[in-house]
Amino acid sequence: MDSLDLELFADYHQIHLSDEGSTGDLSEAWTGQAAVDRLAVVDDAVALGTSVNVTVAVRVDVLDAPPADDLADYDHVVEGGMQVQSGRIVIMGCTDYEPDAARFRVPPGPVRVRAASSNLAEAERLGIDSDESPQTMERLRVQVWPAPPGQPVVLKRWEPSVA
Repeated sequence: MDSLDLELFADYHQIHLSDEGSTGDLSEAWTGQAAVDRLAVVDDAVALGTSVNVTVAVRVDVLDAPPADDLADYDHVVEGGMQVQSGRIVIMGCTDYEPDAARFRVPPGPVRVRAASSNLAEAERLGIDSDESPQTMERLRVQVWPAPPGQPVVLKRWEPSVA
């Protein structure tokens, strides 16, 4: 398993993963339901929604097989699929400069992406100040593994508490 730890600016509440050289347009994929689910998917790209519009802590794990069930450790968990013809995935905030974005290797072909978000209540409570400390940052774990194409799914839905 390969891992990568990053801090990415989640401008417009989004983190993007795409095949290197992707021509996919995620703008049409952000439907009302996609926004609620925090997941937008096109053929060769996936956008992950965040609670905050600031820097978030991101961990990427490349796996050989589907991950173990650890949903209880996270607030919100989604999965979607994408095609990776190049064998490299670009990960970035949606307004980052793509040539400077981080990349990681995966086997070419279809992959499954699981995004598990945590620390959402604290990050939302602090809003634009949430990225001032690692203890208050929204955290996003992204796991990627080879898998046949499949429909996007919400495995665990987070609902903010009403004060």
